[in-house]
Amino acid sequence: MTTPHAQSADYLVYLHGFRSSSGSVKAVKTRAWMQACGASDCLWQPDLPASPKAAMAHVSQWLEEKRRFNPACNFDFIGSSLGGFYASVLAERFGGRAVLLNPAVTPWTDLQDQIGRKKVYFSDAEIEFVPEYLSDLHAMNVEVLTHMERYFLLACLGDEVLDARAMIARYQGASARILEGGDHAISDFDLHLPWVMECLGRGRP
Repeated sequence: MTTPHAQSADYLVYLHGFRSSSGSVKAVKTRAWMQACGASDCLWQPDLPASPKAAMAHVSQWLEEKRRFNPACNFDFIGSSLGGFYASVLAERFGGRAVLLNPAVTPWTDLQDQIGRKKVYFSDAEIEFVPEYLSDLHAMNVEVLTHMERYFLLACLGDEVLDARAMIARYQGASARILEGGDHAISDFDLHLPWVMECLGRGRP
């Protein structure tokens, strides 16, 4: 699918996946792109707590503070895996576009086998994921997404963690790049980062 022309928003928020961090490969590559464009001040890559309520509160507070300072402030989102689920909730709440990288569609079922203490990738930290977090994720789900032109899906049919068919069904009507093969981490992300940034009007370094 072709990508419509886009203008860049004031801020770009990158949301990492479950057990990941702002030190993930895709986050680092996104940061390098923004730095090369001289736009690193426009990028925010928070390290999200394990609690969905706490994660959503943390990001929402930051967005609300920016908008209080400038009511006309706009946001775009890049969300990977669980971060894609969060990005969709936030795009519905705050407006803006969202690029979704192998996004979780039903994380309350996808993460049922992740209860307990877990090591965080790309970090020395650990998280405690408790059963109530599954209910919290289900409660924050947006049943019907609106303005599908705001969404851009990058899905790998070879995703070994999440069901790409569920992603495609969830984001039907969005601009999409569907990859034959691939993996959950999108190991060839370098090849797709220009498309991601084109979707968000970020141009090239």
